[in-house]
Amino acid sequence: MKQRTVVISGASSGIGLATARRFAAAGDRVVNLDLSKPQDCDAVGEWIHADVTDWSGMHSVLDSVHAEHGSIDVVVANAGISLRRTFVEMTEKDVRSLLDINVLGVMALWQAAAKHMIAARSGVLLATASTNASAGYPYYADYNASKAAVLALTRTLALELAPHIRTACVSPGYVMTPMQRAEYTDAMFAEVNAKIPAGRHADPAEIADAFFYLASDSARFLTGQQMVLDGGELAGGTASAHGTVFG
Repeated sequence: MKQRTVVISGASSGIGLATARRFAAAGDRVVNLDLSKPQDCDAVGEWIHADVTDWSGMHSVLDSVHAEHGSIDVVVANAGISLRRTFVEMTEKDVRSLLDINVLGVMALWQAAAKHMIAARSGVLLATASTNASAGYPYYADYNASKAAVLALTRTLALELAPHIRTACVSPGYVMTPMQRAEYTDAMFAEVNAKIPAGRHADPAEIADAFFYLASDSARFLTGQQMVLDGGELAGGTASAHGTVFG
């Protein structure tokens, strides 16, 4: 198999870093687009300081990557943020910032890559969505909406870019990432794990395996779909097993 050029946004930590490691281990050339430089011990592939909210900047970066490496074969739009608070506590500034990263950041990266993939008549566009795209979760209204948008975008572009370019997203449930660790106390982790049929959070490497599969020839007839990795959470009905916020 030829060495592919794989571009991943937000690959300096968490799911993005695990995904970069998975592709690099298979011999792919990985390009990490992130505002934060990875630690030396975690560095995988080439790091480019890039902001996914800079629409024209994304085009410039992808043009440079293509010029240097000759192709853009796989793109994983993974950069994203979440903030835990009630809907009435949300500020316009915070909501716009989240949507700018989680939705427009995906669109900017995918559009910048798509023009090269269209010319090559080949490519795979992937993104990190969430089980939050398919069910309601209190305290994350804007995040939930952003991930639902990613799912809708995945389905739409599967039609627009067929038959040569495939799209898909991975929708993880709870994953043990630095972002998740920062938001939850030990007691909250224990409470959540008790509701997941698998009894635990996912490891980022498990999500990375899903991205690697979706980019492979084994998934060549799969497009416009989400792959849910949630330890049975949605099947178990735990997504809606929340008490009311205001009584």
